[in-house]
Amino acid sequence: MPQNTPAAAPKRLLTIQDVSCVGQCSATVALPLVSACGVECAVLPSAVLSNHTGGFPSWTFRDLTDEMPRVEAEWVKQGIRFDAFYTGYVCGPQIDPILSIMDSCAAPGALRIVDPAMADNGKLYAGFGPDFPAQMARLCKGADFVLPNLTEAAFLLGREPVLDGYDRAFVEDTVAGLHALGAKNVVLTGVSFDPALLGTAVSDGSTVRYDFNPRLARMAHGTGDVFASVFAGAVLRGLDALEAAALAADVVCAAIEATPDSHWYGVSFERAIPLVAERLR
Repeated sequence: MPQNTPAAAPKRLLTIQDVSCVGQCSATVALPLVSACGVECAVLPSAVLSNHTGGFPSWTFRDLTDEMPRVEAEWVKQGIRFDAFYTGYVCGPQIDPILSIMDSCAAPGALRIVDPAMADNGKLYAGFGPDFPAQMARLCKGADFVLPNLTEAAFLLGREPVLDGYDRAFVEDTVAGLHALGAKNVVLTGVSFDPALLGTAVSDGSTVRYDFNPRLARMAHGTGDVFASVFAGAVLRGLDALEAAALAADVVCAAIEATPDSHWYGVSFERAIPLVAERLR
């Protein structure tokens, strides 16, 4: 009788970012979406918040920086390793502990995927000072993939953000600057040369390729986390960077379209999970 071949173990990814208990962002988005890609998702919270900081009048915040070295020591003791690391919202004092974990807990060939979640619409997020982009740039150095939006890219490069009126030469100069910081592959989001289209520029250092979707009238909190989470999971499943970015953008669009107008604090990504599973089947 033929023997059944055991299924290969799924890749294991560690995401390092905050847990906003309410608000559909950060780790509460990453865990289900990376899992939906068929990738094992472990979580190291950088902080715990009662809710995210976008639109809510107040929130609680518990910094977990001091816990990171303790967790790392336990993982090293137990021989726990990860095939990829995906970082999101973190703070400056956490850069060194994160880099240490990426070294000590990496499986052979482990990928580093950095979403430099720190800014949008021309401004740094609340709580980040002007010195923080230089700290984030240290995390981007040597990363296999960095996923900034246009605002984050500008801050990483020490430039004033430019959000419209630019051309391909501007985008590709921005991408080249990010490679010069040490990023191996760049996925620059929020790119548009046509008011009706919005997309990404994907670069491996020699070629810049683009993916666009129709621009939706509505924006929503958490879409950057949805994009980065699907991208990370899809790359671990073997898609190349442009394919992973295209899937991630499609999922973001589907989630926005499925979000009721009354749902102001996040994006209904749960309704797009079947799309993730179908496309990665």
